[in-house]
Amino acid sequence: MELTELIQEKDPGLGRKIEAAWKLSVPTMISQFSSLAMQYIDAAMVGSLGAAASASIGIVSASMWLVEGLVFAAVFGFSVQIAYELGATRKDEAKRIFRQGIFVNAVWGLLLLLAGVLISAHLPVWLGAEKDVIPGAASYFRIYCFSLPFVCLHRLSAASLQAAGKMRITAVFESLMCLFDVFYNMLLIFPSGYKSILGLKLYIPGAGFGVSGAALGTALAEVTVMIVLVVISLRFTEELRYDRSIKAPLTKGVLRKAFQIGGPYALERTVISGAQITVTKIIAPLGTVSVAANSFAVTAEGVCYMPGYGMAAAASPLVGQSLGAGKKKLARSFAWIAVILGMIIMGAFAFVMYFACPYVFAFFTPVQEVRNLGIRALRTVLPIEPLFGASIVTTGALRGAGDTLVPSILSLVSIWGVRITLCLILVGRTGILGAWTAMAAELTFRGAIFLLRLKFGHWENKMNI
Repeated sequence: MELTELIQEKDPGLGRKIEAAWKLSVPTMISQFSSLAMQYIDAAMVGSLGAAASASIGIVSASMWLVEGLVFAAVFGFSVQIAYELGATRKDEAKRIFRQGIFVNAVWGLLLLLAGVLISAHLPVWLGAEKDVIPGAASYFRIYCFSLPFVCLHRLSAASLQAAGKMRITAVFESLMCLFDVFYNMLLIFPSGYKSILGLKLYIPGAGFGVSGAALGTALAEVTVMIVLVVISLRFTEELRYDRSIKAPLTKGVLRKAFQIGGPYALERTVISGAQITVTKIIAPLGTVSVAANSFAVTAEGVCYMPGYGMAAAASPLVGQSLGAGKKKLARSFAWIAVILGMIIMGAFAFVMYFACPYVFAFFTPVQEVRNLGIRALRTVLPIEPLFGASIVTTGALRGAGDTLVPSILSLVSIWGVRITLCLILVGRTGILGAWTAMAAELTFRGAIFLLRLKFGHWENKMNI
């Protein structure tokens, strides 16, 4: 059954609502895990080149998350409006918003590209990278920035398809992106030579670009999937399809709402990523081993929180379409269902990861010192994953309601007031373990305050602007 049809029902029961949340989240979880698999593969391929190569990516990772957050700020500004209009059964208006979003996101991607390229040579130095890390880090970040216009259009198409309830389409092609990434990486990271694949020695041509090849491979995978999703959206998706009879000039109302939704989200991501960059800078003087271990621990943790982001992606259209249909009680019900499911699933994955992480780190790197330090750091935060899940999924639900300002303020208070303060106190005493202890304390606090916002806030009225 289509999401819009379920929303229009008078009183879908609890079982139907849980089923809807689960079915919408599973394809997104699959795509999230595919994205995570791509990160694991990148980490393993680059990790085989040594600790310095891994640190080259690790030192700029938080900066890339910041840029990715700015990308999503522009994306959500339009996809939330699309979900709202589809819930109100105004498909033509949804199509107008989508086409305006394509133009705005393309321009935004070009601006991010320009800014990123201008700072790429200086960024690793600002972050305190060691001399052997700086060239690879600068090259990796620069190549990533050149892909940003395509990343913006990729994310907009995927989020708009999700807003229309088309989760399976995005899951399939996000999964294929993982395969594209592996293929491109094999050609670009390593030099030509014979490689053992399934017991057979095959000659594989390669460019031998090293760390730069990893960035280029990921960028090419992004471009490939972007082209497919844009075509599917504009030609084969009823809710978004291009229609010549529908004019879609930029309108003040759509742009204003996009800014009101996306602006606070950009602030939130800047706050969070800025803190992550600060933590990276605090850790950088500890040396290449600590930077590499921290980077691998963050990547490994992703297997725990990816289900949360999948459930958050489902919560946004569920809440957005419910509010578009004028059903505030249904929106609150969907929000709580998604949050509880997200907490349960993330807790289960964290339990498994606690025992599996030694094997994960063995896959990432042959350097035993990096493995041991990364395992200890990761295990510090794994018991807190359910509360991390609460903040992730609550953010997705509130985003579907257009409530992005208050979550941004809550994130600002939490991550800077708790994590950075504790990190400054603890890292000098216990190294990166202090940073991860600070993270565990902050995620506990953030999960609690987001649950309070979900329970007592009047977020369901935010789209009446």
